[in-house]
Amino acid sequence: MYDSTDIQSNKGMAILAYILFFIPLIAAKESKFAWYHANQGLTLFLAWVIVNVVLGIIPFIGWILQPIANLALVILAVLGIVAAAQGQVKPLPIIGSYTLLK
Repeated sequence: MYDSTDIQSNKGMAILAYILFFIPLIAAKESKFAWYHANQGLTLFLAWVIVNVVLGIIPFIGWILQPIANLALVILAVLGIVAAAQGQVKPLPIIGSYTLLK
């Protein structure tokens, strides 16, 4: 499904997708591999925004859970970066099943 030359030539873009998800959308428009990881990066970004807004509003318990949730999201980002660097197309745990980019 994913071409090995596409994977090899776009690993950098796929890794970058977890830091700035929109860069691969602009720089690697033809790469299915980069787009897959850009989708994962976008999903991770939206999860980060939602978690921080919701937990930031909830007093005390939300403020305690917020750093834990952020640590979990950083771990997910690291898992995604490792998968991209290894040339794998592997969904992130919990949030990886959502497809936002087609």
